[in-house]
Amino acid sequence: MTTVVPTSEEDPVLAVVRFTAELAWADAGPEVAEPQVTRLCMEAQECMVMGRWSDLASLVLTSADLVFSKVSDKDLECIFTVICNLVSKLENPDEEFEIDSFLKEWNIGVKDQRDLFLTIANVLKENKSSGKDSFKFLTKYLATFSGQDSYTMSEAKEEAMRTIIEFVKAPDMFQCDLLDMPAVGQLEKDANYALVYQLLKIFLTQRLDAYLEFQAANSTLLKSYGLVHDDCITKMRLMSLVDLGSNESGQIPYAFIKDTLRINDDEVELWVVKAITAKLIDCKMDQMNQVVIVSCCTERIFGQHQWQSLRSKLATWRGNIASLISTIQANKVVEEGSQGTQGIAIR
Repeated sequence: MTTVVPTSEEDPVLAVVRFTAELAWADAGPEVAEPQVTRLCMEAQECMVMGRWSDLASLVLTSADLVFSKVSDKDLECIFTVICNLVSKLENPDEEFEIDSFLKEWNIGVKDQRDLFLTIANVLKENKSSGKDSFKFLTKYLATFSGQDSYTMSEAKEEAMRTIIEFVKAPDMFQCDLLDMPAVGQLEKDANYALVYQLLKIFLTQRLDAYLEFQAANSTLLKSYGLVHDDCITKMRLMSLVDLGSNESGQIPYAFIKDTLRINDDEVELWVVKAITAKLIDCKMDQMNQVVIVSCCTERIFGQHQWQSLRSKLATWRGNIASLISTIQANKVVEEGSQGTQGIAIR
């Protein structure tokens, strides 16, 4: 079987493009194959010169897909290594080609998936992309440890800590499922990272007062992770307001918001507007009665309690709709009967 053999004269990427192109066009004969191979190699070189790494990655993936069933595991490993190297050059890889589709079609092993997800997360962080982008691939990385033994999962401790800090730092992330991940859950009883896990639980399940108490006892720790106290307060105020909005009554008194967020009377509406702007809550402010009337709000986590609440609301809505339909049908019958009576009277 033909094998990829990169030489000192040719870049490994070009070697892979040439190898896959030659294999893909092998059955067409030299007269047809050679121009096609030359064309693909020239296209790859142009991408490299112009720094079009996303186009080059797509070219390699497309070429590799054509010969996937014809190459050895060793060749696939070589091609995969080249793709990972290209990914490290991309500014926003997930927008350029479908990573998940690639992993599924190629049946990439768990270890290689971890390497790829972590590589992308690191690249995005180095390029100072949105925190959400880096966080997305860190969570994909952590998800690969589900179902693994404790020894294997221990490899993910540092990245689990990093993911938590990324979430806490991000000013535009208010919801995640990190608490459901075994790779994150292992930190709860870890001597080095237990406090970081506790911080995550505060941001996802508690309110501002809990954070302030934690900060007072662990200010040095928070600074060591690059967390800014004022930024954390801002985020916790918004998340606390969301938590207040999730109560069954659908109403939040201004006074309750003031006390929970530890703000002045004249700041209440300002923070409600901030929550609306962040799309965390849909509500109206009743200034006359000094209450916020909540239509819906974002849940910080979506666990068993949230599913039960959703089920209850859906059952209520279903009952209301059924009642409305029955009323409409009853009115229709009465109306039709009334019209029939009028017709007889006219005759």
